[in-house]
Amino acid sequence: MRALSRTTALLLGMALRGSRGRLFGAMALLLVGYLATPAIALALRGFTDAALDHRSDTAARLALLAIGLLLVELMLGHFAHLLYFELGELEESALQEELLTLSNGTQGLENFDSPEFADTLVLVREDLPRTRAALEALLQLGGLALQTLVTTVILATLDPWVVLLPLAAVVPVLLGRRAQDSVERAKENVAPRIRLTRHLLTLGTTATAVKELRLCGTEEDLLARHRDGWRSTTAELQRGHLRGALLRAAGQLVFAFAYGGAILLVLRQAVTGRAGVGDVVLVITLAVQVSVQVASALGLLTVLQGAGRMAERMADLRSWSAAMVRPGGTRAVGDRLERGIRFEGVGFSYPGSGRKILDGVDLLIPAGTTAALVGENGAGKSTLVKLLCGLYQPTEGRILVDGVDLRELSAEQWSARVAPLFQDFARLELLLRENVGVGALDSLHDDDVLGAALERARAERVVQRVPDGLDGLLGRGYGDGAELSGGQWQTLGLARCLVRPAPLLMLLDEPAAALDAAAEAALFERFGDSAGQAARERGAVTLFVSHRFSTVRMADLIVVLENGRVLETGSHTELMANRRTYCELFELQARAYR
Repeated sequence: MRALSRTTALLLGMALRGSRGRLFGAMALLLVGYLATPAIALALRGFTDAALDHRSDTAARLALLAIGLLLVELMLGHFAHLLYFELGELEESALQEELLTLSNGTQGLENFDSPEFADTLVLVREDLPRTRAALEALLQLGGLALQTLVTTVILATLDPWVVLLPLAAVVPVLLGRRAQDSVERAKENVAPRIRLTRHLLTLGTTATAVKELRLCGTEEDLLARHRDGWRSTTAELQRGHLRGALLRAAGQLVFAFAYGGAILLVLRQAVTGRAGVGDVVLVITLAVQVSVQVASALGLLTVLQGAGRMAERMADLRSWSAAMVRPGGTRAVGDRLERGIRFEGVGFSYPGSGRKILDGVDLLIPAGTTAALVGENGAGKSTLVKLLCGLYQPTEGRILVDGVDLRELSAEQWSARVAPLFQDFARLELLLRENVGVGALDSLHDDDVLGAALERARAERVVQRVPDGLDGLLGRGYGDGAELSGGQWQTLGLARCLVRPAPLLMLLDEPAAALDAAAEAALFERFGDSAGQAARERGAVTLFVSHRFSTVRMADLIVVLENGRVLETGSHTELMANRRTYCELFELQARAYR
């Protein structure tokens, strides 16, 4: 009952916030329509008695009344549907917005590292389209409750024992709840498999993945894994639904016995003369109505119980997101860097993992410096970059920006002063201006600012390829937009980075991993011009990660990481003179290019 109460409060609260007029209108129409149903039974009893007594005028009036009540029942339900349909859509939209907020409302990425959070997110996304049906079920269930109350009162006037007929519905309701629990457990068990099969479906229907899969001859293996995954998922869901169906059938069987007993009781009274033919017609009509009410209520309760599980999962997402909210820093971020960025004993482990990705990192990056991170895969380079962006916080030590702990700075202000380009840069299939302008929302409609960023990124050819220029659509995800190559998407990612206003930290996290040496050099040249200007004007720090030493050697400061620790630091000349790890890696790569 607590879950049902929470679901009722959630749906009605959202409906009140969405449109009070629609809610009260739908409720009024439904209640009048539902009250018309038992009134029809009373009209039929009167019509039967009048017809048997040869009172034709009264019988005719009661017949017309029954027809009118039937029309009221049908028409008001239809008009109520129009109102609560719109309300349901408003609620679904509000829940989608909240889901986006819960997924992205925190500064960090800790939630996305939790399989439990990901599974819950999948289940909520599955259930969101059923929000309208849940509101409809709630309103109809309220109408049914009033209808059942009126029906019970009418039955009580005939025989007190017949009042037990609606009470017999308690058994199927309780068993229906257990049935829904069985279904929900099955859904929770298969959530990881659903994520896997959807990933396989995406791989098999995305052009970037299909070409490689075909050349490798793995289509059949992919299809087989997808097929096996869905079969096991479907089998477990079917078992859950079968258990639920058996429980519901048992509950309805109990009610069927009570239903038959009520009819036999009144028929017996009619035989002994204690009830008239009209009373028999009334009881049979009401019994049919109660049967329909119970069947409808069970179906509606199933929908509400499903909505209740969604509400519980939303509550879980809220609590997890709230737990991830960090104490907000209040100190303002300065307009320029004076001393630089310092790592003091920084260590980090991802949530739920005891393995240290970074351990005891001590490092100073002076203001105005261009620094490069070097190391083997898994050395901790990308993690260090994420910490510097504020996407994660150190589990040990601290990061100082001009002597101030990064955690004490305003997260919003610091994010606004970071200009990143990641290896897995976003391909935003939006308008070209939106693709670039998301880096500086205040300049989204400023063609001069966007044009300057595109020019610095040397993206003129990309603009020329888009039919409507800045207002042209990119990609084919939801429209007939311009198709871009991987390099062109990357160029737009660079423009998005360069449009950031007055950055203090410029980041390149292996964005050129898939490019050849010449293309990477061109990319860093485009980025370097803006980085040099930012260093001169604001003492900005530039940090990039690369495996190509021809690019790395241009950095003022090179940091070599190994197993999460700083192995050595210095300029290219200094590190080559040390004849340690950097020198070995540089010479190894140099021989490969000869």
